[in-house]
Amino acid sequence: MYPENEIFREGLDELADHYKSILTLLGEDVTRDGLLKTPMRVAKAMQVLTRGYEMDAHKVLTDALFKEDYSQMVIVKDIDFFSLCEHHILPFYGKVHVAYIPNGYITGLSKIARVVDIYSHRLQVQERMTLQIRQCIEETLHPLGVMVVVEAKHMCMQMRGVEKQNSITTTSEFSGAFNQAKTRQEFMNLISHQKTL
Repeated sequence: MYPENEIFREGLDELADHYKSILTLLGEDVTRDGLLKTPMRVAKAMQVLTRGYEMDAHKVLTDALFKEDYSQMVIVKDIDFFSLCEHHILPFYGKVHVAYIPNGYITGLSKIARVVDIYSHRLQVQERMTLQIRQCIEETLHPLGVMVVVEAKHMCMQMRGVEKQNSITTTSEFSGAFNQAKTRQEFMNLISHQKTL
């Protein structure tokens, strides 16, 4: 159920019509009770799941930018995310761990999670999403260093293809101070006691 004040993007009716055609091509009877409202439900769901295209991740960070002398590692870990793989439009989901070392400015901690939310609510590949999160923080906060680690399960590997249920894909992106192995290791040690997916 979507909130009454949910605002959907232009093209919703056209998107629903396309899903009606897709269901028909799959061999379904779109006039039966269970499917009458499905095309519109799917159209709304897809607009919600791709709402990141309408959002500016850089602005999210700059809206909560504070001058601060703190210059040690700031870590926001275990950020849950759900995204859609652009190859099969199937979900991939997991955790994102972000660290940055401020260079005169910090941002609100919840804003880091919002950046993850924005990039994950687009058609994605895990590698690009990892890079986009790192680049956004780097370009907006100009920190001494940024590191992002993403751990995810991919439904395209679980439901089709190789059908491997327990594989986890890990990607990382880092810059600045995190180019030093010692700093990267400190970050990895600090996130290593997390729960498994």
